[in-house]
Amino acid sequence: MGSTPQQEVALAALPGPSPPPPAGSGSGSAETGQEKPLGNSEPASGALPMGEEGAEYGGLPDSADTGAGASPSPSIRKLSIIPLIFLIFYEVSGGPFGIEDTVGAAGPLLAIAGFLLLPVIWSVPEALITAELGTMFPENGGFVVWVASALGPYWGFQQGWVKWLSGVIDNALYPVLFLDYLKSAVPALGGGAPRALAVVGLTALLTLLNYRGLTVVGWVAICLGVFSLIPFLVMGLVSIPKLRPARWLAVDLHDVDWNLYLNTLFWNLNYWDSISTLSGEVENPSKTLPKALFYAVILVVVAYLYPLLAGTGALPLEDKAQWTDGYFADVARLLGGAWLMWWVQAASALSNMGMFVAEMSSDSYQLLGMAERGMLPAFFARRSRRHGTPLVGILFSASGVLLLSAMSFQEIVAAENFLYCFGMILEFLAFVLLRVRRPDAPRPYRVPLGTAGCVAMLLPPTALIVVVLALSTLKVALVSLGAVAIGLVLQPALRFVEKKRWLRFSVNPDLPDIDVTRQQPAAPNEPFVA
Repeated sequence: MGSTPQQEVALAALPGPSPPPPAGSGSGSAETGQEKPLGNSEPASGALPMGEEGAEYGGLPDSADTGAGASPSPSIRKLSIIPLIFLIFYEVSGGPFGIEDTVGAAGPLLAIAGFLLLPVIWSVPEALITAELGTMFPENGGFVVWVASALGPYWGFQQGWVKWLSGVIDNALYPVLFLDYLKSAVPALGGGAPRALAVVGLTALLTLLNYRGLTVVGWVAICLGVFSLIPFLVMGLVSIPKLRPARWLAVDLHDVDWNLYLNTLFWNLNYWDSISTLSGEVENPSKTLPKALFYAVILVVVAYLYPLLAGTGALPLEDKAQWTDGYFADVARLLGGAWLMWWVQAASALSNMGMFVAEMSSDSYQLLGMAERGMLPAFFARRSRRHGTPLVGILFSASGVLLLSAMSFQEIVAAENFLYCFGMILEFLAFVLLRVRRPDAPRPYRVPLGTAGCVAMLLPPTALIVVVLALSTLKVALVSLGAVAIGLVLQPALRFVEKKRWLRFSVNPDLPDIDVTRQQPAAPNEPFVA
């Protein structure tokens, strides 16, 4: 899969059972994999404001507080490993749709090399961090809780803001890709009112699917994933008689669009941490999450390299500018005929549906997790009475997708990568600080490296972040920095709203304390709670 043997073992290795949580910690169902009732607790009295450094903030509004006559909440069905693997697959990849620009920007050799090397430099370290911190904090706040525990609630909110915004921008891309693949068969979808109506209709349909429940989304992801990958398996088999390995070596270093090349690679191989915002919905996350990440890394890398080798090896590179998003449909037609082209186009459409619902799941549950921790108003934590899904978070995420869907493919990729880089810097810092400040805190999965080894592991991906930021255009940089600035003032504004009681912020005493800024070290077997 392009990773070193040591890193593969690191992801696959699992520790023995973790210490049992103390009574009243509320983490028992997450650790045992049992169904967790949706009923919520009364807000803790005397909770400190969400912006206080070291405050034991955290919350989930009581369903009884959402209005008179609230019906009893349903039980939440937990995700098992197979649906989780495919959700991670769709969070990160969804198949080779969208990787064509790497060939158009740099040629076959650099495209193939990129999908061999970048998983080692970026994907494996990010997956390892997600495995450790996602099992250390198995709740829906995910990476927001990681950063808040290491740097305080203010920076936890900033992490949540840039990651949510990045995720919504990412989700706006999938209707664009969907229509780009179909416009060769339906030219009317290339622009104008038909394209706009198609975006709105597709967004509404997939939002409804998310509303129906995470378990439904997980099994839909399995079906869509299998259907989306089969035509590329067939395309690879058809290409074998036409393969010319020398075509894989084509490169012209004087004609490389490094910005497009690196942004496309980075976009196709990141977002491994997005699954952390669903940790609270996973059955036995301490074992399920690391295993699912390991298998997903292999699946993603193979799903990229296999069709890339088939397409670039079987067809002469007459004009690399033809390799843009959607070109795999043309490759399928040239290799297998119109029937294979239609199959690839159908697979693209369904794959984009899978990526959309997976990303929206993470984005909406992230907002729910932030509300559970008191970072957002209490209404973000409300779940559907029938399906147990975060209704307000889903609607907010869908609205953001519609507002951003008019952007082009390249603009979306560049903007989301820029914001994502800011979030990853905070995430890397939080990972190292938690190792330094609480080395003995229980970690059901632990990256088998010391602190110095972890820092060394993070140097290459940090260098990649610097390169991606440096290559951004001025327009993308200004827009992204403006978005970051909004987050810097939004958190104090929300805290002011909370103090004035203009909106209700609620806390949940069942969630464990995540304040690790205390200098007193934990005993080796001390549960990670206050």
